[in-house]
Amino acid sequence: MAGKLILLRAGDSVAVAVEDLGPGQDCAILGEGGGAGPVVLEAIPRGHKVALRDIEEGAEVLKYGRPIGLATRRIGAGAWVHSHNLSTGLGTGAARPSGPGPRYEWPERERLARIVADPAMVPGNFLGYARSDGAVGIRNEVWIVPTVGCVNGSAEAMARLARESFGLDAFALTHPLGCSQLGGDLDSTRQVLSRLVRHPNAGAVVVLSLGCESNRLPEFRTTLGDFDADRIHFIPFQEVGDEIECARVVFSGLRDLLAQDRRTAFPLSALRIGLKCGGSDGFSGITANPLVGRVCDLLVASGGGAFMSEVPEMFGAEAELYERCADAAARAAAFSMIEGFKAYYLAHGQPVYENPSPGNKDGGITTLEEKSLGCVRKAGSAPIRDMLPYAGASREPGLHLVSGPGNDLVSSTALAAAGAHLVLFTTGRGTPFGAPVPTIKISSNSALAAKKPGWIDFDAGGILDGGGFDEPALALLRMIIATASGQQTKAEKAGHRGIAIFKEGVTL
Repeated sequence: MAGKLILLRAGDSVAVAVEDLGPGQDCAILGEGGGAGPVVLEAIPRGHKVALRDIEEGAEVLKYGRPIGLATRRIGAGAWVHSHNLSTGLGTGAARPSGPGPRYEWPERERLARIVADPAMVPGNFLGYARSDGAVGIRNEVWIVPTVGCVNGSAEAMARLARESFGLDAFALTHPLGCSQLGGDLDSTRQVLSRLVRHPNAGAVVVLSLGCESNRLPEFRTTLGDFDADRIHFIPFQEVGDEIECARVVFSGLRDLLAQDRRTAFPLSALRIGLKCGGSDGFSGITANPLVGRVCDLLVASGGGAFMSEVPEMFGAEAELYERCADAAARAAAFSMIEGFKAYYLAHGQPVYENPSPGNKDGGITTLEEKSLGCVRKAGSAPIRDMLPYAGASREPGLHLVSGPGNDLVSSTALAAAGAHLVLFTTGRGTPFGAPVPTIKISSNSALAAKKPGWIDFDAGGILDGGGFDEPALALLRMIIATASGQQTKAEKAGHRGIAIFKEGVTL
């Protein structure tokens, strides 16, 4: 029986094995062009790459129509292509020029590409909560936010008190920072926490401070700006007698206040989503990520917004992103953001290509270029509107890039701080992870969805059977609308959520 290979772009030198392949097995190519593939020369795991033709030593290996690295020795047609014969080109300069050179096509004119939505393709409104500042929330939770890690234990105890004694959907967003920080790190901590305190998914927030930390409450209040004093409360531990009793009084008032809130209908234009992948495998860039990209396109076409971060997982895929920027200013900002993150790596004596992870490699991803080219497919084809700094936020529609690392918890926290109501999290390996906002986990393969039904919300693995993206995209969009309207994700049901804040500098 012929094995199945997926060819992603005509002219690629590799295809992806849909199932485990054995020596001497004939192959049929799915995707662009179709037809017969090479005879397999050796055992090749599912999700891994097969050479479609002879590749000479030193030649670029092509996938997604782009270079994913350089052959470290001659590779025969039908051979397994992985870490033993393929390496990144990022360290050689072969796959990445140092600046905006001829490899990147940056048109001087503004791109006029726009996505036109078919109204029949887009389901209706979602049910959310109107906030006094004009924002819309999809949850009406109580968030307990410490300004400093010293009060984390009390924050957890207060969240339990709010849930068990007052029936509130309360969660402690604990973290280890807020003290012994200087300069930019302290600013980042303060900014991220203030964004979360102002997040519309929180119907109310209780801010906890110790009193002697670097992230002092007066400065934190200033960072918050104007806020609804009925819904944002402060408990300065060193200034009160019994902080738990103070919390009890606050929760009593919040219970009555939040009981009056009602969901009302809002158009998709009011929705903002975060785009994230973690524990990727060889199918992530073929099924789950491009599926999320289709949904991103539909939402942006409906006037909504999307945020994508993970800047180190843009290395090697810069060309695609630069070519999609809406104008010259956006291109310049994207270049500055990506090159700035490379400089951050180099300043710490680390190579920019120290990725993918061992789990990624087990799943079939070999180089950072390959991982990045699959990663950016989450952003679909919408024009990139602008770049947001780390801890930046926007309510504007369209697709935004957010500066931040690839780490799951840090990146997802940045997406929430940017304004995402929920996060679409694609994975090929699986994780119980939950962001501070609802996190819809999307598996790249059906085996993972079957093995981990308590983790996975949506199975994109059926796309491998050739059914296309239209129906799965509509089904995922309906799940997003249901989630925005109150349906809990698997991570929410399990109580899994957390935050992490990016830290660069010294600790006192």
